[in-house]
Amino acid sequence: MTSMPLPSPSPLSPAMPRRQSLVVIGNGMAAMRTVEELQKLAPDLYDITVFGAEPHGNYNRILLSPLLSGEKKVDDIMLHPHAWYHAHGITLHAGDPAVRIDRRRRMVHSQAGMEVAYDRLLLATGSTPFIIPVPGHDLPGVMAFRTIDDVHHMLAAARVHRHAVVIGGGLLGLEAANGLLRQGMQVTVVHVSASLMNQQLDAPASALLQMALEAKGIRFLLDAHTSEIVGDTTAEKRVRAVRLKDGRDIPADLVVMAAGVRPNMALAQQAGLQCERAILVDDTLQTYDPRIYAVGECVQHRRTTFGLVTPIWEQARVCGAHLAGAGHRRYIQQATATKLKVSGVDLYSAGNFATGAGIEDLVLRDPGRGIYKRLVLQNQRLLGAVLYGDVKDGPWYFDLIRDGSDISAMRSRLLFGKALCAAATKA
Repeated sequence: MTSMPLPSPSPLSPAMPRRQSLVVIGNGMAAMRTVEELQKLAPDLYDITVFGAEPHGNYNRILLSPLLSGEKKVDDIMLHPHAWYHAHGITLHAGDPAVRIDRRRRMVHSQAGMEVAYDRLLLATGSTPFIIPVPGHDLPGVMAFRTIDDVHHMLAAARVHRHAVVIGGGLLGLEAANGLLRQGMQVTVVHVSASLMNQQLDAPASALLQMALEAKGIRFLLDAHTSEIVGDTTAEKRVRAVRLKDGRDIPADLVVMAAGVRPNMALAQQAGLQCERAILVDDTLQTYDPRIYAVGECVQHRRTTFGLVTPIWEQARVCGAHLAGAGHRRYIQQATATKLKVSGVDLYSAGNFATGAGIEDLVLRDPGRGIYKRLVLQNQRLLGAVLYGDVKDGPWYFDLIRDGSDISAMRSRLLFGKALCAAATKA
């Protein structure tokens, strides 16, 4: 029996609609969280192409500190291995960063020469570590703490060298110092302020933190300004010391710069997008080009830039919805919280610590147990909380701050935590 050929499609039948092209520049946590949010709502709307500077899939950058300390392995911190992209029909160009955006032709050009057209473009270029531009900052042995490759270089240095100097006593610097200490190095932290984590902690909490880290073996030089990175006289010219403005030389075989980050907006600026301290976005995470969105550490929203995960997750949720065509959500800034990832040190900070008229402090100090709590109030609302030694109520305090809850009925018990306040309310 002869098989009959299938009939040709009628010229009058509608053609299948072309899927739109979404190009994502950046393969970090903000980018992939946005893609996940988009695919929840519209999994078949776009052909998605991702350009990433690193050769890896997307990983949890927050866990670089446990990776350095030896508590985690690379596979433990991977959020989206290469197989995930293939399974979700996403084209990933890992290790091939985008280098130019042609907005007129709606085209992205990569370092390796790839050209991909877009209907929508998502910028998630993150931030770059600030390398203090002192003489010797480019010597071998001077590095940032930002990527898996940075961790591998730090671990390699720890195997053959002894002295490490971390420049910066903020959250990242202290986590780097603890990781290098656990790898057997002698670690000195050089910090320009008089107290550690001065952006998140008040002076009493900072002092407790310093005591705990000194007990572990970390040395601190506060109110100390780096003037030069000194190299040795061998052909390698590897770093051998950090020189301070007062003339002291601190021995250093490894120098880790943890003096902050800067939003990575160079690509957006070259493309003519509006930028100030970062890429300007509105409440939908849209730039001034309606085809281009941006999320994460590269954006500026209402004069604010971002470095913590919680607001970035909310940006991803809002941006993903708008890319999916469900454009009813708006990004609203809220309070953020910080925890230090150092074993044996319990620290939690949330909200702000403003001073002025109408501001009240509730403070609990228990030096014998190593506990310190400070709550900042205004108009019977909780503005900020810093907890050291006993942090179990941190998320509860954070909810009170975020929700603007009236705490007048539990004010006298607020320092003693959720359980006591709840029991008093039931009585």
